[in-house]
Amino acid sequence: MTDLIGRTLHRLKAQLPGRVSVPGTDRYAMATTIWAKSDCTPRAIVHCQTAEDVRAAIRAARSCDLPLSVRGGGHDWAGRALCDGFVIDLSGMNRVDLYLENCTARIGGGTRANALLDAIEPFDLAAVTGSCGPVGMAGLILGGGYGPLIGRFGLALDNLRSAEVVLADGRIVTAMHDREQELFWALRGGGGNFGVVTDLHLQLHYVSSVRSGMLVYPFAEARTVLQGCIELAATAPEELTLQLGMVTGADGEAVVLVVPTWCGSATEGEARLGPFQRLGTLLAGAAEAVSYKTSLAAFDPYIVNGQRTFMETCWLPALDGDSISPFIEAMKHAISPGCALFTHEFKGAACHVPANATAFRLRRDHLLIEILATTVEGAGEPDQQQHREWARNARRAFDAIALPGGYPNLLAPSDAERAAHSFGANADRLIRAKRHYDPDNVFRSAIPLPKSTRCDTTMQAG
Repeated sequence: MTDLIGRTLHRLKAQLPGRVSVPGTDRYAMATTIWAKSDCTPRAIVHCQTAEDVRAAIRAARSCDLPLSVRGGGHDWAGRALCDGFVIDLSGMNRVDLYLENCTARIGGGTRANALLDAIEPFDLAAVTGSCGPVGMAGLILGGGYGPLIGRFGLALDNLRSAEVVLADGRIVTAMHDREQELFWALRGGGGNFGVVTDLHLQLHYVSSVRSGMLVYPFAEARTVLQGCIELAATAPEELTLQLGMVTGADGEAVVLVVPTWCGSATEGEARLGPFQRLGTLLAGAAEAVSYKTSLAAFDPYIVNGQRTFMETCWLPALDGDSISPFIEAMKHAISPGCALFTHEFKGAACHVPANATAFRLRRDHLLIEILATTVEGAGEPDQQQHREWARNARRAFDAIALPGGYPNLLAPSDAERAAHSFGANADRLIRAKRHYDPDNVFRSAIPLPKSTRCDTTMQAG
């Protein structure tokens, strides 16, 4: 087998000169340094520039029966961008082609949100992104894509018009509403389980600016601040989204982060966000009119590559009185400054899409909870285990009020049963799509899919 791998690598290097890196080289080291530290040691990184490069990498990996993974933005807590076989690195496929006549853009599979926004911002356009600029657009879109514009424009995947995909058998196809419809359906929520997405055609929106800001309140006032947020969110229109966080501040003390974003009429912004600045003793921050890209920079300091990261997630029906105590108790028992909780709203336009229109199933108002535990560099196994357990315990504290399943983009590779609940009545169709487009499970380094169709569909009620 070693000889076969060696010969295959030799052929691949000849076929893609200068685009294959191996352990011991600087380019390899850069490509394998991702947001969440991984123990994988890839045999090779294939730095793809075209769909044909991707096809060559897939064929090479399959000829050796080696695992295959795809590195887009590299922002995945489970380290799924890397594997012990061949890694398809799409970071060089980062072009942005803008079509002003129909307010759309085509982007490469490795394009990050910041790069896209840089290209479209001069035209007063915005794309539906997540909450952080460095995140890769393809991974975000394929899994869902919660973000500040969700209430007005839906999930990131709701704004996908077509996708170019390299399949396991080497075919390069375009999936859209009237071509490869089943693949197009599965891609929107089913993640990278069906092929490598090398090109995405996105709907853009005219948003010249937003009003937003990270407001910091003392942890001692957490209950009062959160209760105030509940009251304000209850009457907020679709143009206003609210993200909350509990983190350790620069002085080592826990704080509450309140990040409201208004993407509606500029004349209403100040009045809509003013109350969020009066929830308690404001330690820092202000809600100001800024470009959409600038608003995303608030969370960039939390993206530090190469740290050991553990994450848990759950869905809550709403931010309400029942959910305040688990937030506060989790942060009270945080074991290091690397422990944090964040929320993401699901509302408005995202709820107007039928539950069976895309693989992403949960199309009702809800709150996504993201529980993060990051260790310091060099932390030993006992320390890692403590962080893992803290994250699990924090999530379990929500069990009594949580909806079934959880956001697939944040589920662990072993969470197939929770994935079945997440996809609900869409699970059967998703499994059939996987069997059709990737019967040999070549693309198994992706978000977990159901292994059976046993699921709970009650989450759609309410």
